[in-house]
Amino acid sequence: MSKYNIERISYQDTKPFILDIHYAKRMPSISYAYGLFEQNNLIGMVSYGSPPSPALCKGIAGEENKSLVIELNRLVLKDNEKNQASYLIGASFKLLPKPRIIVSYADTEQDHIGIVYQATNFIYTGLSDKRKEWRVKGSNMHSKTVCETYSLEERKSNQNKFEHVDRPRKHRYIYFLGSKNEKKTLLKQLNYKIQEYPKKGQVR
Repeated sequence: MSKYNIERISYQDTKPFILDIHYAKRMPSISYAYGLFEQNNLIGMVSYGSPPSPALCKGIAGEENKSLVIELNRLVLKDNEKNQASYLIGASFKLLPKPRIIVSYADTEQDHIGIVYQATNFIYTGLSDKRKEWRVKGSNMHSKTVCETYSLEERKSNQNKFEHVDRPRKHRYIYFLGSKNEKKTLLKQLNYKIQEYPKKGQVR
C-alpha cells in the first residue's frame, strides 16, 4: 500500500466525508482524525472521539481505565477499494497516543457486521444492549443531543415531534493500543465476554 500515505487532518477536512458520504450525515465528537491520501488527494478518513456514553467508558475495563476509551466513530472512503479501510485503520493506530482502548460499532440497521474490524483483529464483544431512545421525527439528531436539548416533559408532551423508539442494536468491537504489557493488562481487565465474530446473515 506504498502508494498511500496517512496524515492527521482537521475537523473541517472530515466534513465532506461525514456529511456528504457517510450514511449518518451527522458530525460526531472528534479528538483525532486521519486522512488517507493518494498522490496528495484525500480519498478517505477515519475519526476518533469521546463515546456519547460515560457508562460505556467505565463499563469496558473499569473506572481506572475509563479515560483511555475513545471511539472509532467514522470511517469513510470515497471509493472503498480493497484493503483501503483496513490499511487506514492500521496506519492510524500507529499515530494515536497510547495506551488507548478503541471501541467501535457496526450498525445492524445498516446490515453491517464489522468486516473491517474483523480484518484488523478487533475483539468482538457482542451486541449493544436493548433499550429505547428519543428521536426527533424526520431528523438524524443523536438521541443524546435530543435529551440534552429538550426536557423530558417537552418530549413526552409533543408526540407529533418526538418519538421513543427501540434503539437499533450494534455489534461492539474493541481494540487495545499500547505496549505488549499494557495490552495484556487491559485484556485482563476487560469486563465484556469475548465472542466469535458474527457472520453475514447470522441471527443472534
